[in-house]
Amino acid sequence: MSTTNKRGNPAQPSAPAAGTGWRIALVVIPLFIGLFGLAMLGGGIWLIAVGGSPYYALAGAALLAGAVLLARRKRGGQAVIGIAWLATLAWAVWEVGFNGWGLVPRVVGVTVLFMLALALSPMMSPMLSQMPSRSPAVGARRRALDPLQTAAALAAIAVLAILGVLVAREGVRSVESAQFPAVLAGAVGGTTADWPTYGGDASAQRYSALSQITPDNVGRLERAFVFHTGDLPAKGERYSPANTPLKIGNDLLVCSAKNILFAVNAATGEQRWRYDPQVPGEGIAHAAVCRGVAVYTAPQLADDAACKTRVISTTLDARIVAVDLRDGKPCADFGGAGGKPGQVDLWQDLGKKVPGWYSPTAAPTVVRGVIVTGAQVRDGQDEDAPSGVIRGYDAVTGQLAWAWDLGNPDNVKGPAAGQTYTRGTPNMWTTAVGDEALGLVYLPISNSSIDYFGGNRSEAENTYSDSLVAVDVTTGRDVWHFQALQRDLWDYDLGSQPSLLDYPGPDGKPVAAILLPTKQGDMYIFDRATGKPLIPIGSVKAPKLGSVEPDFVADTQPTSLWHSLRKDPKTEADMWGFSPVDQLMCRIQFRQSNYAGYLTPPSSDKPWIQYPGYNGGSDWGSVAIDPVRRILIANYNDVPNRSQLIPREQANRMGVQPIYASKDANAKAAGKGEGGSSVYPQINAPYAISVNAGWRNIGTGVPCTAPPYGGIRAVSLDTGETLWDGPLGTARRNGPWGIPSYIPFDIGLPNNGGSVVTAGGLVFIGAATDNLFRAIDIRTGKTVWTDVLPAGGQANPIAYEINGEQYILIAATGHAFMETGNSDAIIAYKLRK
Repeated sequence: MSTTNKRGNPAQPSAPAAGTGWRIALVVIPLFIGLFGLAMLGGGIWLIAVGGSPYYALAGAALLAGAVLLARRKRGGQAVIGIAWLATLAWAVWEVGFNGWGLVPRVVGVTVLFMLALALSPMMSPMLSQMPSRSPAVGARRRALDPLQTAAALAAIAVLAILGVLVAREGVRSVESAQFPAVLAGAVGGTTADWPTYGGDASAQRYSALSQITPDNVGRLERAFVFHTGDLPAKGERYSPANTPLKIGNDLLVCSAKNILFAVNAATGEQRWRYDPQVPGEGIAHAAVCRGVAVYTAPQLADDAACKTRVISTTLDARIVAVDLRDGKPCADFGGAGGKPGQVDLWQDLGKKVPGWYSPTAAPTVVRGVIVTGAQVRDGQDEDAPSGVIRGYDAVTGQLAWAWDLGNPDNVKGPAAGQTYTRGTPNMWTTAVGDEALGLVYLPISNSSIDYFGGNRSEAENTYSDSLVAVDVTTGRDVWHFQALQRDLWDYDLGSQPSLLDYPGPDGKPVAAILLPTKQGDMYIFDRATGKPLIPIGSVKAPKLGSVEPDFVADTQPTSLWHSLRKDPKTEADMWGFSPVDQLMCRIQFRQSNYAGYLTPPSSDKPWIQYPGYNGGSDWGSVAIDPVRRILIANYNDVPNRSQLIPREQANRMGVQPIYASKDANAKAAGKGEGGSSVYPQINAPYAISVNAGWRNIGTGVPCTAPPYGGIRAVSLDTGETLWDGPLGTARRNGPWGIPSYIPFDIGLPNNGGSVVTAGGLVFIGAATDNLFRAIDIRTGKTVWTDVLPAGGQANPIAYEINGEQYILIAATGHAFMETGNSDAIIAYKLRK
């Protein structure tokens, strides 16, 4: 018998009675889905208004409608959300294919919402056709999922499982058409027992000829010792030590963030001596950094003379210090600045001293007995900034040998009394490399003191900024230069130390060459005697969209036709987030920005997208070169910046002040930290600048573009072809709002620091923000060993040998900008016996 109501019509089926838990679920789940749908609908309408995809508005409307039906306990709500889910799957595959990380924000959120809707099935009203003919509707018992609901639930689970597989497969990809170079018979190079310079040997290839540790036995690698420097940041201080120790004989030579020098037993980690130059906290610029030191043995001194072999370091407060390798005591014959033996004052002839504005952070280079050093000049403060002059000093006496002042070549022996070196000029904040035989030192030059406005720059600045300059180390005169970027408006300094190598010339015979990586991703190779390119160099047309100074923007820019790490321009579909909502916000930001691809110039009417961002491409970690296998290893960043010029009047209202204005300005306004959005005053230019480094999304802090955010690549030196390429870093420490996701899959992370390649066939690298130290098989690109570090490994590792055992060492000391914590640990590894 059928059931009818009082009017004689068939009774509508009603939902089962609900207990307390179900009553809560029946409120919370529809409310959550509805709010999610409302956010997508509102944001989706906004996105349509700025020219973006209509998907979000349509999906949001469907979710909102489904939520309303669910709140009324109507099974039709599940059907509406299910249709939205199926449409989402189809749209997601259409937009990004089967890219695992690309599918995550498109698929996971809506799939979870659909599963939540299905979870309410026992409390939903059945369809009329499903009403049992002999059971009363009112007070009906809760029902299990029917076959359709069960199939839908299983399908949703299957989709998430398949997505997990796709994400897990987003790893290293070999290039099938690429040919590995033949091993070069008889080739030699690299370091052996020692690691005598910052880049390994004088060629700065970061290659070790040691082969005891291999892909087959690296699983036995364990910690041999941990040395603690004891140098940790005080409250309010930012540390990014980034040290690459040297290994000379039985000693490791370490410098800490505040330039404290140590000699440490290379086999046991026991401290032999310590020298503290007493660097004040006010000397810290962006962060406290000491990337490395240099060592020089003076041939003119007797073997038993004090400071026969000396350790040479710069300090954050702009000094050069020299101490005896044997006991760490200052070299009495060196310098004597301020009545202090063993020191040279680098502030001399720079003008008014402002702590933290001029700060050497890189390892000096010694060529033919001359110490060559530049310094970091804090970005974005004032066009009237300390000079970027690069100077050479006698390694024994500390006397000025020459000065290369690009704004005034006549200052080669220093400026006239009462004058200073040319202010505001491009500097060299990274490490140079030298050729003893040619007597040349190669200087990677940065941009001018004001990065994002060029209208006031001198012709000399426009000529030499972002250039590799070969300088005669005996005279201080430049011999040749190559400009990697003309009229830089993007802070694309040359941050990498170049590497020396042999490379075939036009006749096929080896030529003494130099390889230059860049933040733009281009890699160049030149005859290092003449500067003549040994690889083809092309040009790209530079856009002028939104520029506030279109006449200044260069029409074209050089590009390497041999190899570039740079990838295709971004599109709206490349925007990302952990959910559809934060992905939607990034898509809106993309549509609200000026972007015409690579080298879109700075703009003030709206933000502009800079891709690659100013961290590269290649940065100070440089590249590693295996001269035997003829393979180059490059780790790189792959995230944009989103920035905007701020008119001077607006900047003044914001209270943006330069570093010299007050202590508060130094802490607050002069580039307050580098992560996320920072404002720099750019005094004497018409605009200040707001820089969102890494283009982090509002609220979540997650980059707005899809992973990978960084990678590592093997390149054939013979052809310039990619051999393999893959993401560098897992998501174990990263997630929205800074909450670790603990996801073990390779996502590819921002990274700083480089690698070391060994004859054993391994690449060792930290660098990534997952705080893992890893060994990679150079033939396959696969990670074959990892260790969890106490803080980030944003430093270049080294390889050395002592007592017949090979060691691998890295400074696991963290990095403020990369947000990888703080530690004072220097960790060495060797094979377990």
